[in-house]
Amino acid sequence: MADYKAPLREMHFLLHEVFAADQLWARLPGLADTVDRETADAILEEMAKLAANTLDPINRSGDEEGCHWNDGVVTTPAGFKEAYATFCEGGWCALLGNPEYGGMGMPKMLGAQVEEMVNSANISFALYPVLTNGACLAIDAHASEALKQQYLPKMYEGTWAGAMDLTEPHAGTDLGLIRTRAEPQADGSYRITGSKIFITGGDQDLSENIVHLVLAKLPDAPKGPKGISLFLVPKVLVNEDGSLGERNAVSCGSIEHKMGIKASATCAMNFDGAQGWLVGEVNKGLAAMFTMMNYERLGVGIQGLGASERSYQNALEYARERIQSRSPAGPQQPGKAADPIIVHPDVRRMLLTQKALIGGGRALSTYVARWLDIARFGEGEEKKNAEAMVALLTPVAKAFFTDKGLECTVLGQQVFGGHGYIREWGQEQLVRDVRITQIYEGTNGIQALDLAGRKTVANGGALFNLFAADLQQFIDAEIDREEMAEFVRPLAEELQRLRETTEKMLAAAKDDPHVPGAASVEYLHLFGYVAYAYMWARIASAALPKAEQDGFYLGQVKTARFFFARLLPQTRALAASVDAGSATLMDIGEEFF
Repeated sequence: MADYKAPLREMHFLLHEVFAADQLWARLPGLADTVDRETADAILEEMAKLAANTLDPINRSGDEEGCHWNDGVVTTPAGFKEAYATFCEGGWCALLGNPEYGGMGMPKMLGAQVEEMVNSANISFALYPVLTNGACLAIDAHASEALKQQYLPKMYEGTWAGAMDLTEPHAGTDLGLIRTRAEPQADGSYRITGSKIFITGGDQDLSENIVHLVLAKLPDAPKGPKGISLFLVPKVLVNEDGSLGERNAVSCGSIEHKMGIKASATCAMNFDGAQGWLVGEVNKGLAAMFTMMNYERLGVGIQGLGASERSYQNALEYARERIQSRSPAGPQQPGKAADPIIVHPDVRRMLLTQKALIGGGRALSTYVARWLDIARFGEGEEKKNAEAMVALLTPVAKAFFTDKGLECTVLGQQVFGGHGYIREWGQEQLVRDVRITQIYEGTNGIQALDLAGRKTVANGGALFNLFAADLQQFIDAEIDREEMAEFVRPLAEELQRLRETTEKMLAAAKDDPHVPGAASVEYLHLFGYVAYAYMWARIASAALPKAEQDGFYLGQVKTARFFFARLLPQTRALAASVDAGSATLMDIGEEFF
C-alpha cells in the first residue's frame, strides 16, 4: 500500500492559478488581513505532514480494531487519542472558527483542501473534528452570546468536541416525526428526554466534554418540522467559571457495528431529563441546523473525494510495479519477464477515470467553497448571489462527489485484481469507508430530489439560471482562444443540453408531480458531469500556456482531454433518462414488483 502524499501541487494550482483565491481574499472584508498566499501554502504544507505522518499510519489499524463500548463508555482505537491531541495542538479545530472566540477565521477554499487531506489519510478520524466544526457553525450563528463565550473557545481548542443529534429510530429524512421532547425550566434551561441514533462521535475518549446539539419539541410545539427546536446539551455540565461540573443525564446506550468507518464511534444516545439550552428561536431548530448543512454536506462530498485520491495513489503505485503480460504494442521492458500493468489500455482507462473524476471534483469543491466564502464574508448583491449558488450546488457536491467516490474506489480496487479484495492492501477498506458517504447527511437520493425539486422546479429554474450564466460568461470569455476550442465548443453544447433538459423537466412538472422525483438522480448526474466539464475547461485554460514547458501542466491538459472524450458523453444517456418522464416508474402497480 502506497504511503499517502498530499497532492499539494494540484491544490496550489487550483487555489492560485485557476481560481486566483488570494485576489478574492484580498477584497473580501474579514479575510484581507487574515490570509494571503504564503499563509495558505504554509497551512497546506503543515497539514500534508500531519496527514502523512500521524493520521495515515493509524488508518488501517483503526479499521482493524474499531471502537469499543463498555457499560456506556466508548474507547477509540489505539493511537487515536494521541493523534487527536496532536491535531488539537496544531490548532486545526479552530481553522475556520470565528476569531472573536479563538478561531482562526480562515476561508473555506483553504479549509476544503485541508479537509481533503485529512479524509484521504483517515476518514474515521476526520469525522470527529468535522462534527465539532459543524456544531461550532450552528452555535456561532444562532446561540446566545453567553453560550458562545462559554462553549466556542473550548471547542475551537478541541478540548470539547461537538455532536449533532438529529435522527431517531422512526425519524430519519422526515425529522418532523421526532419524539424527543424539551420541557422548559424556571431557570431558563430545558429538560431534554428522548433517544437518538446514528450519532457520530456521540461518545468518545478524545475530548474532556462533548457538546450535543439536539433536535427536540416543546410540549406545545406545532406538528411536523415547524415544531422542531434546537438545544445545546453538554455531556458534562459547565460551571459558571467555565470548569467542568457534574455529569449530565446523557448516556451512550450502544455503538453500531458497521460496514466501514469502524474507528468512528456511531452511537445510540439517551437523554433522560438532561439539562440543555435553546439555540436560536423556539420552533426554528431546522433553520438553525441548516446553517451548517451547506458546510457539512460539502464536507461529506470531500470525504468521497479524499477516499478517491487515496485509492488512486495506491492503484497508481501498484500499476507501475505489478508485472503481468506484455503490452499489445510489444515488450516495453524486454529485460523483465513481463511489462507493468500500466501499459495495458484497460488499466489506463481505470486510472485515468479516477484521475479525471478526482481532478474535476477537487476543482468543483474549491469552486463551491469559493461561493461559501463570498456568502460568509461578502456584502450586498454579491453575497445574495453567492448564497443562491451555494444552495444550488450543495446537493450536487454532496451526492456527485460521493457517487463518484464509490466508483473511484471500486476502480482502484479493480486495478489490484485479487489483491484488491485482500485487507492488507487497503483498497477494500476505502470501498467500505466511502460507502456511508452516499447515505448520511441526507441520502444521495434525497440530495437529487432537493436539486431537481426544491432548487430547480420550485423556483422555475431561477437558481439554475445563475449557474448557467456563470458558465456562459466563461464560454464567452474563452470562445476566441483557438487553443481552447476543443474544450469550449463541447462545453457550450453540454450547457445547451443541460438547459434544454431543465426546461423540459420544468414544463413536465407542471402537469405531473412525480416528475422531479422520477428525474432527480439522472438530472443530478447530468448536472455533475457538466459542472466537471466546466471545471476541466477552467483547468485547461490555466494550464495550456505553460503545457509545453512543464509536464504538470501538460498532464492537466491531457486529463481534460480524456474527460471530454471518454466521460462527458454520458450526458446524452442521462438527458434521455430525464426526458423519459415518470410513467415507466409510476404506472406499474405494486403487485408487479
